[in-house]
Amino acid sequence: MKIYFAGSIRGGRNDADTYHQIIKYLTKHGQVLTEHVGDKNLTQDGEVGKTEAFIYIRDMAWVKEADIIVAEVSAPSLGVGYEIGKAEDMGKKILCLYRNQVDRKLSTMLVGNDNIKIIYYDTLEEALKQLDEFLAKLK
Repeated sequence: MKIYFAGSIRGGRNDADTYHQIIKYLTKHGQVLTEHVGDKNLTQDGEVGKTEAFIYIRDMAWVKEADIIVAEVSAPSLGVGYEIGKAEDMGKKILCLYRNQVDRKLSTMLVGNDNIKIIYYDTLEEALKQLDEFLAKLK
């Protein structure tokens, strides 16, 4: 299985460690095309030495190639939202992980969309367990 993992880069890297752990876990289920998103050295400046056009073309090719999109959406990100929308247009299976927060709610555009499965979680362990259950249904 080819997995496209989406997480905030330019929208903020506060969850980089969480991304890293989720990606590491996802590699048990298939090839993660976007392992760099979990790189703890990647800053919100993005990938140094690559043009925006290169990144866009590469990432859209990866979305097309992927069997499933897994997005951690706790941190708002225009790019992640765009990737989710394009993946939906392509008929991809989409799973969003959202860490429960007192001061913020997940966008209605995701919650209200029947084409997107949402996993709400409090701990990473809880998210990974639910992720495992979801991926097991795809096999």
